[in-house]
Amino acid sequence: MVAEENLRVVRSGGSKLNFRRAIFSIDSKYLFCVSGDFVKVYSTTTEGCVYVLQGHSNLVTGIQLNPQNHLQLYSCSLDGTIKLWDFVDGILIKTFVVGCKLYGFFAPVHLEDSVFIIINKETPDEFQLASMKLPKSPSQEVEVKELSFVLDYINQSPKCTAFGREGQYVVAARDLYLSVYFFKKKKTFRFSLPSESKKNCNNIFTCVACHPKEDCIATGHQDGRIRLWRNFNDNRNYTYTSLHWHHDIVMDLAFSVEGTSLLSGGRESVLVEWRGGIEKNKEFLPRLGGTIEHISASPGGDLFCTSHSDNKIMIIHRNLEVSAIIQGLVKDSIVNTGLMIDPRTKALVMNGKPGHLQFYSLQNDKQLYNLDIIQQEYVNDPGLVHIELMKAAFSSRGNWLATVEQRQEKEAELELQMKLWEFNEQQQGFILNTRINMPHEDHITALCFSDIENSETPSLVTTSKDGHFKVWILTDDSDIYKQAMGWTCDFVGSYHNYQATNCCFSEDESLLAVSFEEIITIWDSATWELKCTFCHRPGKIKNLCFGRQTCSKYLLGTTEKSFLCCWNLLTCTLEWNVQLNVTVLEPDPNSDNIAAVSWFSGGSDLFVFKPSEPRPLCIQKSICREKVQCAVFVPRDVPESFISEDYQWLNKSQFYFLNESQDLMTFSTKSPEEKLTPTSKQLIAEESLPTTPFYFLLGKHRKQQETKPDEVPEHELIYHPSATDIPAISELLQTPAHVLPSASFLCSMFVNSLLISKGTKSAEEVPDEVEMESEQATDDSDEENNISEIAQNAINDTDIGDEIPQISKTQEKTLRKLRKVDYSWMCAL
Repeated sequence: MVAEENLRVVRSGGSKLNFRRAIFSIDSKYLFCVSGDFVKVYSTTTEGCVYVLQGHSNLVTGIQLNPQNHLQLYSCSLDGTIKLWDFVDGILIKTFVVGCKLYGFFAPVHLEDSVFIIINKETPDEFQLASMKLPKSPSQEVEVKELSFVLDYINQSPKCTAFGREGQYVVAARDLYLSVYFFKKKKTFRFSLPSESKKNCNNIFTCVACHPKEDCIATGHQDGRIRLWRNFNDNRNYTYTSLHWHHDIVMDLAFSVEGTSLLSGGRESVLVEWRGGIEKNKEFLPRLGGTIEHISASPGGDLFCTSHSDNKIMIIHRNLEVSAIIQGLVKDSIVNTGLMIDPRTKALVMNGKPGHLQFYSLQNDKQLYNLDIIQQEYVNDPGLVHIELMKAAFSSRGNWLATVEQRQEKEAELELQMKLWEFNEQQQGFILNTRINMPHEDHITALCFSDIENSETPSLVTTSKDGHFKVWILTDDSDIYKQAMGWTCDFVGSYHNYQATNCCFSEDESLLAVSFEEIITIWDSATWELKCTFCHRPGKIKNLCFGRQTCSKYLLGTTEKSFLCCWNLLTCTLEWNVQLNVTVLEPDPNSDNIAAVSWFSGGSDLFVFKPSEPRPLCIQKSICREKVQCAVFVPRDVPESFISEDYQWLNKSQFYFLNESQDLMTFSTKSPEEKLTPTSKQLIAEESLPTTPFYFLLGKHRKQQETKPDEVPEHELIYHPSATDIPAISELLQTPAHVLPSASFLCSMFVNSLLISKGTKSAEEVPDEVEMESEQATDDSDEENNISEIAQNAINDTDIGDEIPQISKTQEKTLRKLRKVDYSWMCAL
């Protein structure tokens, strides 16, 4: 049973991994990145998420390693707090309450006593750089009271602020101004660039980086130029040199650890390495995907890291070779395909990077793979009209995938293409089966599959603004060269030349519903005959779906004039209607529930109902302040058992929705602490160990003791202690890794602990009969003594539970003689 708790909306995934610069641990084993309200810790080798540091109540805006302890991490947030974490164990150590929104955090190595933050002044668009000292207190929550301002009029983004060599000065850039503040002199130098020049340059600053060994400042600009500033401790004698390769804005700059090279990136998706600050001496790493937004280098100098606009982080070796890719949920301005579930992998499928479908694991918050639909190289040029992926649909068993792509440069120049993809079992992926050019004469508005389990020939229905819906079936397309199956048009339907807007099949797929503007038509899927029509004049039909299971006799639709209608298919009448501005209408495939999301000026509300009942099962007000774009029900692997009737609609499926900010949200009754318990705490809390090598070493014996604690196997002479009874194992599993001694010291103690107590137990538990026979055999002759020793060895082997070993022929003859010897005289004893 699930405990009675309040149902809350939580972020399930899709948070930006590229919001701020990612940073490396001191040994380059871990990578830290901001992800919404969380800080995620990734392994640089396995690309897996090791920990999720959760504790902030608002967006995290900055992260930095603790200069005094490299196993600790600082994070700041818009909630006005700075938190100190032990990222090895995923534990929150201390919280510093500042009391104002924090937009950036800096902890320079050479300025041990001070940390720096970016805060907002009273004016909305004015920001300041302030320094403060974090108080040393044993309490877990400490209030910071003293702030001293360093620079005014700085940029909100932390990549426009940098600290110079050994922390002697700090540099901040905004608009056309570059400010340098020297801490010892307590003096600020400000430099400016002209807004316009003869070469049509755009001199606005975009990013700043400082050389770690020399007094040199690198600045990036919107026209693609990079300037290297020197002698900036004088307002008149300063100099700068220009480097120019980027054709568009320079998004970020970063020096290597030794300062021998400068890294730059921008919208070209190319990482440029300028060696020695010379324009001719540069190397390139091209075709990295999305726009490079952030660049960072590891403290050891062996790795680089780039954050991209497609919510991706790439870890790059020093020789400019990509070693790992951490891919989050790719965000696009408009999700044309909506949210879908792959029936095979149970992954979330939606628009990804341009021309691709992304398959995203909801359980691991990680992208599984991308499917290239358009199969063309993407050129990042705002003036170009690209091919867009508009529609996609899966068959019920996941064997087929249909996609629609279009390109329209002018109103009369529409290019349409529909592709049918078949899942290949050997390659474990979708392979293009059929390509259809111009399946309709106008835009395709909807498509859906009819894939009955007993039927070997699936069918596909497409609707279009040209006033027709078409039925496509799978037919034999073999010729003398090869055997193949292909898709062809089987039927074309229309209704008074109205535009076809939606289509869907009933649960048993015997009926097809197609909406033509304000009219809904019902067709027999076997003969494609028109059965009946439903009309609701107030507005065109926006959404259409059939009821499920016990409510399969109902058909529901929403209109543009804010009406939700329900028709009875048996009586062909309008069952009920309600005035509600529904933006999303989604049926649950595992129950008879239907979710409707409405939009008002105050936010989005959720209504869960059964078409056969007058009252909704659940009403959740203000689930999101923004408009919900799309939603989907995801079947649960293990059904829940909620007690409250308001939550029982979540027993078989989980409800996910996507808002306009591209945040993937869901409902949960678990508290954030319970949902995001670190892995180390889960291993201690859970009674059952996971199937790891330690499980086969320890968990198997624990499982046997739990199932049969009182039963001792017959002839068992070996004692198996539990893991808690062995100090070496308990210390090894429960002690944090960074405080353990070296492995060579623990090895002998650990191995010996696994081999103890075999001889002592077996000596104590030998049966008395064996001891009697051995004692009596010592009083007899030498021949009888040898025979008794053989018998004793045979009995011991049998008691241990092992198989009796093979004996030689001489021993077999001796045992035969043993049968003939009369031992009846021993009864008198």
